[in-house]
Amino acid sequence: MGDPGAYALVAAAVLGINLLPAFGPPTWAVLVLFSIHGDLSDPVLVVVGALAAASGRILLAIGTRRLARFLPERHRENLEAAGELLARRRGHSVAALALFAVSPVPSAQLFEAAGLTGVRLVPLTAAFFVGRTVSYALYVGGAGALSTTDTGEVLLSSLTSPWGVALQVVLVGALVLLARVDWRRRLDGSS
Repeated sequence: MGDPGAYALVAAAVLGINLLPAFGPPTWAVLVLFSIHGDLSDPVLVVVGALAAASGRILLAIGTRRLARFLPERHRENLEAAGELLARRRGHSVAALALFAVSPVPSAQLFEAAGLTGVRLVPLTAAFFVGRTVSYALYVGGAGALSTTDTGEVLLSSLTSPWGVALQVVLVGALVLLARVDWRRRLDGSS
């Protein structure tokens, strides 16, 4: 089953990674590292990892929401309108959320955007938890295949690969653009 202290270490590491606004290592890689090099139960490792990841992301969204007060009023109003628009188009939101929940795409910027737009965080976090539980189970379950590779190399390549860095830069840019769109006009036009 493993030492409870080891699971606490996993939880702390995953929580810390998921508090990062960008450029953190993927949680799945950290869980694979613990799976391969620790005497831990894979199902418990997956649940602890998913709970810690979800906790870190909701805290990131809450922190971002509190920092929004430092944005210019025009940007705050636009972001509030974006949140209203998302709430109105629930069908689109649910489909996008379902796709996001099971994808390995970095989620920090999504939670930052959720914090900025004022969308409800609990449903987003619940979907994130369920999706990450599934994806982490797949990654950790396949960790045996990775046991012959250098897991440090896997972690480093996820942080330094041109595609990984480019994706993070694009997502941060999308977050900046989110505040610049005139969402109020789009909201008024969809009424």
